[in-house]
Amino acid sequence: MLEISGLTWAVTIGLILVLLAVDLVLATVRPHRVGFREATRWSVFYVLVAVAFGVWFAAVYGGGAGAEYFAGYIVEKSLSVDNLFVFVIIMTTFAVPEEHQHKVLTFGIVLALVMRAIFIALGATLLALFSFMFLLFGLLLIYTAIQLFRHRNEDPDIENNAVVNTARRVVPVTDEYVGSKIFTRVDGRRVATPLFIVLVAIGGVDLLFALDSIPAVFGVTEEPYIVFAANAFALLGLRALFFLVKGLLDRLVYLSAGLAVILAFIGVKLILHWAHVDIDQRVPEVPTPLSLGVIIGILVIATVASLIKTRRDPTAKAHAGSLRAHPAAKPGDTQPDH
Repeated sequence: MLEISGLTWAVTIGLILVLLAVDLVLATVRPHRVGFREATRWSVFYVLVAVAFGVWFAAVYGGGAGAEYFAGYIVEKSLSVDNLFVFVIIMTTFAVPEEHQHKVLTFGIVLALVMRAIFIALGATLLALFSFMFLLFGLLLIYTAIQLFRHRNEDPDIENNAVVNTARRVVPVTDEYVGSKIFTRVDGRRVATPLFIVLVAIGGVDLLFALDSIPAVFGVTEEPYIVFAANAFALLGLRALFFLVKGLLDRLVYLSAGLAVILAFIGVKLILHWAHVDIDQRVPEVPTPLSLGVIIGILVIATVASLIKTRRDPTAKAHAGSLRAHPAAKPGDTQPDH
């Protein structure tokens, strides 16, 4: 295990909070439609920040630790692209005005970071106390991979999400957006705006993604600091990436299938690690450089194959993938064209 000082943790968390604060201030003080040029600048900035951190980390803690960070960052970044599919669905479903999408995404990223920090602390504690948790995490990822592959041509049902429905029952909601307000007053009564429901939907989705992404990155590294940093820097660039690629997401028709293969691969890696530690040290483990190569290779193949597919068949459309089948359609309902 690496010896990460309290000062290093404090500086890292402080840097992330400063970047989040800048994003939040820009979204709150100056709500506007984020254009392609602005999204490109911010996307490049966040990637450079993440790479610079990785270079510094490798120089201070060694190439092995640096490779684990970059592998974890790439895993989280690839899973974050799937997040973007769902964010697009949420924005479309609730007709979020473009000038407020920046604010919604930034709040969503803050919620994701908080929840993932909790899951990282919990996961690290469980792995330190019980080595069989590697087996459970591995089986969870393989199950998730199978479900995602089976329902790769579906989108999550946001309208019938249990968390969203509960929020609607508990909190009165206005029919229309009221500027960028989350809450407002109607006839002297404090009520929520649709922006609140959007945040609830994104928070619920973030929770589900955290359940998958945290075991996945623990499959690359056991270091809680690396897990946190990889998650944080991948999520920080998510807001800008949303505005940069939302018009291109429909073309990534094989992304969900590729992510399913990545999750299954990491699941097998975790199970092999458990068997190596608890059963027989002759059981081979998957080294980090090989993991990094496999993950990058799968992403490249999925992306190239997607672009070839959509070029040959312009009607082909990508889907976010779902972890469960949708309820059976009622008579007269139309089925999505896959």
